[in-house]
Amino acid sequence: MRPYVLASAAVSLDGFLDDTSPERLLLSSPADFDRVDQVRAGADAILVGANTIRTDNPRLRTRSGPDPVKVTLTTSGKLDPDAKFFTTGDVAKLVYAASPVVPSLAASLDGLAVVVDAGDPLDPHRMLADLAARGIGRLMVEGGSAVHTLFFTEDLVDELHLVVAPFFVGEPDAPRFVGSGRFPQGRMLLVETRQLEDVVLLRYLTGQAAVDYRRLREAVALADLCPPSTTFRVGAVITDAAGEVIATGYSGEHDPHDHAEESALAKLDGDDPRLAGATIYSSLEPCSARASRPVTCTQHIVNAGIPRVVFAWREPDLFVDARGAELLRGAGCEVVEVPDLAALVRKANRHLPGVG
Repeated sequence: MRPYVLASAAVSLDGFLDDTSPERLLLSSPADFDRVDQVRAGADAILVGANTIRTDNPRLRTRSGPDPVKVTLTTSGKLDPDAKFFTTGDVAKLVYAASPVVPSLAASLDGLAVVVDAGDPLDPHRMLADLAARGIGRLMVEGGSAVHTLFFTEDLVDELHLVVAPFFVGEPDAPRFVGSGRFPQGRMLLVETRQLEDVVLLRYLTGQAAVDYRRLREAVALADLCPPSTTFRVGAVITDAAGEVIATGYSGEHDPHDHAEESALAKLDGDDPRLAGATIYSSLEPCSARASRPVTCTQHIVNAGIPRVVFAWREPDLFVDARGAELLRGAGCEVVEVPDLAALVRKANRHLPGVG
């Protein structure tokens, strides 16, 4: 397990993060700075490289919510204890360092930050595993160039927010968004474009996050097949470990009391070996209480041994006190929420009071 990794950068039209002047080049617009502040507030931790701390001296604070944990990584150990990264904010500061520099760095940052041995050479997988063990579920990576290159070449990015500014830098020695390297093959999934004054945000998903988005869209679309109902209209898709669809279902498919997950699972044998590596995609958080039948969808999923659940919209407390996600996590399931698609699920359920 590792945190969900969101990479964020602003670049010129020719792909530069900055120019070579002593002053920092402002690539974002005021509206985009506000957006970034909100994204930071939604992260558990924010990471920048040691070079960014040395050159930009960022505080990594937010106005929109609680400050995230501050994280950096270094191979050289060259970090100034007086940098704003260490001296501002009451949150934890974590420094992941290559093994040879850990003793001296721990001494110089004593009381300011926790220094963690990340291997020699520094291993980002080891770092992410340690962050997960510390309760970090969502990590925002703000670079710079070497850090972005490391995370992308190691295939550790789930989501990219790339802001493009309407001018060129054109300086060959200026820092680029990423350097050279062996990057994962395949196209990212573009899920949003947004104009923010004179800059444009491009938001991409990659890897498993892109797969989850596509499959969840299929589950959301299945809800349109539901017959008229006085309760939720939900769609569900089950895939095997390779991502292939093995069953689908929707609310009321065969009986008015059918739930989507229940209907999909009924099409598979309980001892189907594919369930051990399956993912179930449900447009709505699986139910944790119901009046129509004795077994909830949460319990059906646990009984089937499905290790991974992805949904779009948290069940609102219209009929019961919904706790599906918490119960599934408590049973050892990996639970992923994709709120980007929640509006589509609400639209499918606008017949319910308080939803439409």
